Amino acid sequence: MADIPRPVTVLSRALDQARAALTTLDPEDLDLPTHCGDWTVRDLVGHLVAAPGNFLAMARGEEVDWSAVPDVADDQWAQHFRADADRLVEHWADRSEEEAGMADWQSAEIGVHTWDLLRATGHSMPLDPEVAERGLAFLQQGLTDENRAGAFGPPVSVPDDALPYDRLVAFAGRDPRA
Repeated sequence: MADIPRPVTVLSRALDQARAALTTLDPEDLDLPTHCGDWTVRDLVGHLVAAPGNFLAMARGEEVDWSAVPDVADDQWAQHFRADADRLVEHWADRSEEEAGMADWQSAEIGVHTWDLLRATGHSMPLDPEVAERGLAFLQQGLTDENRAGAFGPPVSVPDDALPYDRLVAFAGRDPRA
């Protein structure tokens, strides 16, 4: 049996696929609705592009305003995202395996929003099943009915043999069949 990669390795792959998803966007996609409440694709992209920098700030103990959106030109989203993603991966790479376990939470967040983005726009690309599996395992450890409010809906029932991303997004309150 192969060793499970360090959480930071999986986070790096989650960030890579999110950046790739950002490159699929067309201007006509930006006003489309998403599975994220009343967010449009533009709103979701703003949140996703800000996420690596916000996660890095949190890891450093800084306050984060999750409603703030970076002032980035539409055609620069993927580049801005990648720069912050690289710094986030560098941060976790210098931590112990135990500390780096928090990267699984970030993989879950990035993985869910990558799925949200692709689903909203109708674009497709292969998604790394291990990102979903590790993200789901992390969410299942701490996401309860009491702390879902605002960020996650109630879990959606899917078959036990559903694809990893279907299980992840269903646990995060999205219906993968919708």
